Amino acid sequence: MATTVDSGKQYDRAEEVKRFDDSKIGVKGLVDSGLTTIPRIFVHPPETLSDLKPKPKPKSVAIPTIDLSGTRSTVVEQVAAASRSFGFFQIVNHGIPVQVLDRMIASIRAFHELPTDVKASFYRRDAGTGVSFISNVDLFHSKAASWRDTLQIRLGPTLAELEHIPEVCRDEVVQWNLHSTTLGEQLMGLLSEGLGLDKDTIKNTTCLDARVMVGHYYPCCPQPDLTVGIASHTDPGVLTLLLQDHTGGLQIKHEGEWVDVKPVHGALVINIADILQIMSNDEYKSVEHRVLANPSEEARVSIAVFFNPSAREALYGPFAELTSPEKPAHYRQFIYNDYMRRFFTKELDGKTLTNFYKL
Repeated sequence: MATTVDSGKQYDRAEEVKRFDDSKIGVKGLVDSGLTTIPRIFVHPPETLSDLKPKPKPKSVAIPTIDLSGTRSTVVEQVAAASRSFGFFQIVNHGIPVQVLDRMIASIRAFHELPTDVKASFYRRDAGTGVSFISNVDLFHSKAASWRDTLQIRLGPTLAELEHIPEVCRDEVVQWNLHSTTLGEQLMGLLSEGLGLDKDTIKNTTCLDARVMVGHYYPCCPQPDLTVGIASHTDPGVLTLLLQDHTGGLQIKHEGEWVDVKPVHGALVINIADILQIMSNDEYKSVEHRVLANPSEEARVSIAVFFNPSAREALYGPFAELTSPEKPAHYRQFIYNDYMRRFFTKELDGKTLTNFYKL
């Protein structure tokens, strides 16, 4: 709906959003144009902006860091404890060489720093080719856009056709797919055992099969106090594996306060997503997280792999082994396709999906 601004001109948000999307230049293109103030579609409402101001912390809180080279019983215990209390943890000694991580970050950075007209050929909101370059997956549903661009690539059940993956990051994506799949299977085994289940329980729900990679790029924001990099949300799938560079900006909500997830070179960040919280019957927590707008001259890069079920018409709900008369199911069963349809027709905003399926 159009609203009147102080200058007397009419502001039509839908029109401005469409113009930005049709330009196919992304946020990086706006920065390259030399702007010093962010467009109005990126300005977030006062209630969001007031929550960005740091509050004095009585004590320093950090998400757990888990060494995967420890004994299995110890690692299972640590992973389960972190998943129950924080919903997030970092892992080290995970078996992926640091050089692979560094090359992956560099390749995604290289894509986003290609000439605007080259990137525009990948800009699309349909997932037909399995590869798309977009700015804000929820651009047309959100109250305000966020200051980031994204390269999205389907990894599984079948990897997107190689000719559709940008050449500048093609080899790295192929290698990353192999490493992240192996690590994802290992993590699902640890998480299953942490619930007292057989190690293949989560994997057997097809949650390892449908995988999507997003390579986020957060260029310098001229007014970082007026917008965000990603609004507060929870992930809709099962598990998320995140590789972030040294810049920082990721925060999680823990006991009502925002906690920084400080980058550790060579570490990977793991977080529980909504479907795993549901399947665990609230044993594991899918927690809100966000990324602040980047105030530094160097762009921030992060790469997430989302693990989702491939059986899209199957019913999902709490594992039967985790329910009893003493602890009944907290969620009703649902068809995964219906769940994802609901996710993609709303803005990224809090834990609305898990709450929707609560009994």
